[in-house]
Amino acid sequence: MARVERSGVRAANTAVLLTLVLTVLAGCSHLPQVHWPWQRKPARPPEQVHELVITTPAGTDAAFPQYWKGNTLVVDLQSATGEGSVVLKPREHTVWPARIAFRIMPGQFGALEVRANQRVVLPISTAGTKPVDLELVPGVFIMKSPDMTVHWGPLVN
Repeated sequence: MARVERSGVRAANTAVLLTLVLTVLAGCSHLPQVHWPWQRKPARPPEQVHELVITTPAGTDAAFPQYWKGNTLVVDLQSATGEGSVVLKPREHTVWPARIAFRIMPGQFGALEVRANQRVVLPISTAGTKPVDLELVPGVFIMKSPDMTVHWGPLVN
């Protein structure tokens, strides 16, 4: 009879222990998983769009990528070097985006000059190693602006 009681107690203890282990494991399943550096996929680059027609002042096409960042159209000027200029226009039968920014690298050139409804000169900082987005303030261009000229080069006072 003592053996029967011991095996019954042992079975009860095993059942309680098994229930406890399963409960703990179920609770741990809600914890975030460990991610190893080699398991993560790299972030996808932003999708390139074609909202503005970008040409040189002579009228030839200029290839500068354009991306949406929220409701701001970012024109990527990281490939621009030295001194130069481009003319931006909305595509035919479209209007200007509500906000426009230019992506540059610090120290890439001295200043960025934008002419549309108003003229603004944006000095380029030399500090930093990551690209910077320079957003145009409201009023630099209006919806009726036929085009926008962007010139980059050395900072001239």
